[in-house]
Amino acid sequence: MAKADSSILVEDQTCKTAEVEAIIVGSGFSGLGIAALLDRAGYTSFRILESHDELGGTWRDNNYPGCGCDIPSPLYSYSFAQKPDWNRLFASQPEILEYLQDFAASRRLTDRIRFNERVDSAVWHEDRRLWVTTTRAGHIYLSRFLIVAVGALHHPLMPPMPGLEDFRGPVFHSAQWRHDVDLHGKKVAVIGTGASAIQFVPAIAGDVAEMTVYQRTAPWILPKADRELEPRYKFLSRWVPAYRWYQRARLFWIHEKRAPGFVHDPVAMEKTAALARSYLERQVPDPVLRAQLTPDYEIGCKRLLISSHWYRTLQRENISVVNGSVRKVTATTVTGSDGIERDTDIIIYGTGFDIQNSVRIDIVGRDGVRLEDAWKNGNEAFLGTAVAGFPNMFTMVGPNSALGHNSQVFMIESQARYIVSLLKRMHRRGVDTVEVRTDVQRRFNSWLDGRMSHTVWQRGGCRSYYQDARSGRNTVLWPDTSIAFWKRTRRVDLGDFATDSIRPNR
Repeated sequence: MAKADSSILVEDQTCKTAEVEAIIVGSGFSGLGIAALLDRAGYTSFRILESHDELGGTWRDNNYPGCGCDIPSPLYSYSFAQKPDWNRLFASQPEILEYLQDFAASRRLTDRIRFNERVDSAVWHEDRRLWVTTTRAGHIYLSRFLIVAVGALHHPLMPPMPGLEDFRGPVFHSAQWRHDVDLHGKKVAVIGTGASAIQFVPAIAGDVAEMTVYQRTAPWILPKADRELEPRYKFLSRWVPAYRWYQRARLFWIHEKRAPGFVHDPVAMEKTAALARSYLERQVPDPVLRAQLTPDYEIGCKRLLISSHWYRTLQRENISVVNGSVRKVTATTVTGSDGIERDTDIIIYGTGFDIQNSVRIDIVGRDGVRLEDAWKNGNEAFLGTAVAGFPNMFTMVGPNSALGHNSQVFMIESQARYIVSLLKRMHRRGVDTVEVRTDVQRRFNSWLDGRMSHTVWQRGGCRSYYQDARSGRNTVLWPDTSIAFWKRTRRVDLGDFATDSIRPNR
């Protein structure tokens, strides 16, 4: 990539073709983050392709009632663009989306985004050393680099239910919330009790006439110590950078110290488990309901959730909990595993996302190999960022780069800095293409699997969306501290990559 050289940018609106140095797919936290660091490093010839008419990714799509973050606000921002005036310790969805919009505008990234450009395919052309990316709108983008930043929480997962096609009322997923549907006085069935459900169920419980929550497995819950951030905090954060950095670092290390309990030390989770059990006992005096809400797997095996309203909400007179899956749906009813047929006006899925199949783009790499075929036995990459067989392609929040204990934004920045460092190294060495070596990727994933086998996610007695259904491998989470990931991505070793310095005529 020719540093600080945007002269190679060519766009032809008539032919619907553009040639740039890099294409970034997605405008959420990861897409905007890598774009900002590329721009800051002087790499200005790039375009961001966004399938919607607005940026924001996960925080655009998930706008259900009560939506917010479960990581403290001071941690949930880029380190190089910290927001000093968050309203609450745990930010709400509108405030996070506003942060991303303001960030993109202040960095002049909005002008680089091509909205309503859903990517259908991206094909590597070896003869020209270019990626050819085609969108549903019929536009073609030629680029030297392809950066896939579509995010993991991208495609809603809606498990089939017998008879659902006969249901007459509205049916929607929490990530596709129907704000035009009036819930007041309605009988609502909620499917699932994951991270989204524990937020929207308390938010709408006072509006609905009746709500039945169908729970496959009970989640572990800890109280959410949310509060408004006082004016003094905002003042010091804005005008005293050292204070802002101190607060961020303090929260970071509080969360980082939780990693051993997830990764290798069950004893370290005992205190957290005791807190969760005590919280359940204090909040739910009814032994029957408490038994229903008691998880049957080790704490941390599935996503650990935080809420100060969930247990109280489930004890409302108009709320009932049914364990197990839905047996049958008719035009106006839902029948659960308890065999009771309940009148239902609206069905809302809170069942999460298809994380294992988040990259729904026909990506074709070297020798015509498709990414979906390369990942047919489970998603894998090197440092969640590079995939063998796919030259000059990088994935943001790729396989095994998500966190279970700290801020994902930290991991996104680590990946973005790694990619920018790699591009700088390529420029200095006159390297035209890089592709992670197969043996390096294989060795890295062998280490991952070995490390993962000791984690609570694999030995904790549960099945979760972290695991690939075909192999049982955890292909989502990073099995170590976030600092360990930062150390691994801090410096680029070109020896990990097959490189080619021959630049053919285009």
